[in-house]
Amino acid sequence: MRKYIIIGTCILLFLTAITSCKKFLDVVPDNVATIDNAFTMRTQAMKFLFTCYSFMPKNGQLGDDPAIVGGDELWEIPERGAYLDMAKGFQSKVGPLGDRFQSMYQGIRDCNIFLENIEKVPDMQETERRRWISEVKFLKAYYHFNLVRMYGPIPLIKTNLPISADVNQVKVVRDPVDSCFSYIAQLLDEAAPALPLTIISPTTEAGRITRPIALSLKAKVLVTAASPLFNGNTDQASLKNPNGTQLFNTTFSKVKWDSAATACKRAIDVCESAGIKLYVYNPAFQQFTLTDTIKTQLSIRNAVTEKWNSEIIWANTQANTGDLQRLVSSWWDPLYLDGVITRGELSPPLKIAEMFYTGNGVPIDEDKTWDYSGRYALRTAEDADKLYIRKGYTTAALHFDREPRFYADLGFDGGVYYGQGRFDDKKPTDLFYLEGKFKQRNGKGKYGYNTITGYNLKKLINFQNTINSSNDYSVVDYPYPIMRLSDLYLLYSEALNESEGPSPEVNKYIDLVRKRAGLGTVASSWTNFSTNPVKFQNQDGMRAIIHQERLIELAFESQRLWDLRRWKESAKELNNPIKGWDLSQTTAISYYRITVLYNQTFGAKDYFWPIAEGNMTANRNLVQNLGW
Repeated sequence: MRKYIIIGTCILLFLTAITSCKKFLDVVPDNVATIDNAFTMRTQAMKFLFTCYSFMPKNGQLGDDPAIVGGDELWEIPERGAYLDMAKGFQSKVGPLGDRFQSMYQGIRDCNIFLENIEKVPDMQETERRRWISEVKFLKAYYHFNLVRMYGPIPLIKTNLPISADVNQVKVVRDPVDSCFSYIAQLLDEAAPALPLTIISPTTEAGRITRPIALSLKAKVLVTAASPLFNGNTDQASLKNPNGTQLFNTTFSKVKWDSAATACKRAIDVCESAGIKLYVYNPAFQQFTLTDTIKTQLSIRNAVTEKWNSEIIWANTQANTGDLQRLVSSWWDPLYLDGVITRGELSPPLKIAEMFYTGNGVPIDEDKTWDYSGRYALRTAEDADKLYIRKGYTTAALHFDREPRFYADLGFDGGVYYGQGRFDDKKPTDLFYLEGKFKQRNGKGKYGYNTITGYNLKKLINFQNTINSSNDYSVVDYPYPIMRLSDLYLLYSEALNESEGPSPEVNKYIDLVRKRAGLGTVASSWTNFSTNPVKFQNQDGMRAIIHQERLIELAFESQRLWDLRRWKESAKELNNPIKGWDLSQTTAISYYRITVLYNQTFGAKDYFWPIAEGNMTANRNLVQNLGW
C-alpha cells in the first residue's frame, strides 16, 4: 500500500507540473518549456507576447476589479462578500482582499524575459520587432502602475535577477514613489514612438496597444503622481526603508502638475489625430425617429456600451461584459415574472443618485431654482416628464428635473428604462419602466435578487439587450473600457487648473464633455443657476467642479475608487453611511423613507493596500504600509 501511495503521489506531482507549465507558458513545441525554444521563431515569440498581455487585470469583472464594489459607488448583496468586505472595512494584511502583488510581479517578470530574448528571433521584420518590444514595455509600465496605485512605493524590477543572485540581491527594497512614477513614465516614453497610431486589423488586433493608449496612460500616470496622495503627502512622512530612505517626498511640487498638463495635451492631440472623438449617437439606420431626449441618453450610454465606438481609447478584450450585464440588469419583464436570468445584484446608493446635477447643470444643493430641502417629498410625473418618468407615477421629488446623465445611468422606481425591445419613444406609455416597491416586478420580495438600495444600474447595460424568456437574456457584449476620451479631457482640465488656475482652456474641455451630456457650459450654468455664481472663477472652486464632473461622467466605470484616493477625499466620502429607500414597503409614502444599509469607515491606513504578511516574512527588507 505504501508503494502505491508513493507512485500515485509522484504521478500527481508530475501531472500538476506539466499542467502548470502548459497553462502558464503554452509557448513551446513538444511541451519542452524552455526560454530558448520560446524565441526560436516568430510564432512562438508571439505566444510569449500574448502571455505578457495575459496578466492584465480584468477590469469590470466582479472578482478582479476592486473599483466596482470596493468603495461606495455600488453596493452588493451581503452574501457575495469579497470586495464588498473591503468596502465594509474588513481589509487585512493576512490575505489582503484584491492582492495583486504576486500576479503583477509575475507579469513584470515575463515582460523582462521577453525583452531580454526577443532580439534572438530570426524570422521577424525589424519594424514588427520594435512594435512588440514597445507593447511589452507598455505592459511592464502598466503593471508597475497598478502596483503603485495600490501599494504606493514598490520595488522596481527593471531586469530579472540572475539565477546566481545571492540572498541579499533577492531581498529587494521599496523604491521612493517619485522614482516609481519616473520609471513608469520613462517606459511609456520609450514605448510610444514604435507603436501604431491605430489598429489596422481590428478583427485580429483589437485590444493591442497603440500610441494613443500609451500617451493617454502616461497622462493618467503623471496626473496621479501630481495628485495629493503622492504629491507632498505629509501623512506618509514616517514610511522609510530599513536604511532610512524616505519613500514619500513630503514637499508639494507644482512642476508635477505642469508636466501632467503637458502630457495630457500631447495625448489629446495624438488621440484626435487618430480619429478618436466624443461619441454621439447617430446610427446609419434606426427603426424609429427618436426625440433629442432619448438620443442624448443613448449618446451617454453607448459611449460605454457600443463596442469600439469613436470615444474608446483603450478597452480590455480580456474583460467582456456579458456576465456583468446579467448581474446588474433588473428588468423583470412582466411577461416573465418567474425569470431569474437577470439579477440586479449591484445597486447605487442614495448618495450617488444625489451626486448628479440638476437639469441646469449644477449640484442639487447649489441650484437656486431646485427645491433641495424638499427632495424626499412625493411628486407625480406629468406629461413633460414622460420620457424620464412614467406619466402619472408617484415617486420622489429627487428624481425630477435632473441632468440627462442621471436618467441615462440610473434606474429607479417609476423611471423609464429605454430598451428591452421597446424603442418607439413617440409612444411613451409603451416604453419599459421600473416598479420598485415590495413585490413589484423590480422590487424586493421575489425569488432571486434585486436592488438593495432602490436604485438600479443602467449605464453599463446595452440598450439593445432583451429578455426573451424566463431563462434567456440576449446580451450585446462589449469589451470593458479602460479609458475614454472624456476621461482624458477631464484629466487635462484638472491638471491645467492645478498648474495655471481657471482659464478658457480649462473650461473648453469640461464643456465639450458637458455638451455631449446635454448640459450648458460651466460659465453659463454657474452664472445663471448657482447660489455660488463665481465658483468657476477661482482655482478651489474650479477644482470642486472638475472633481464632481469626473465622478458623474465616469460613474460606474471603475474610476471613482482611484480618484477619491488620489485626491485624498476617500476619508470624507467613505465615512458616510450607505443609504437607500425602505424596500419592504408597498406604498410610495412608506417606500420613500431613508434607511441606512451600512455605516462605512475609512481611515488613513486604507489609502494603500497592506503588503501580505507572507511577502513580509519572505523579504525582511520590505517595510509595511503605515497602519498595517
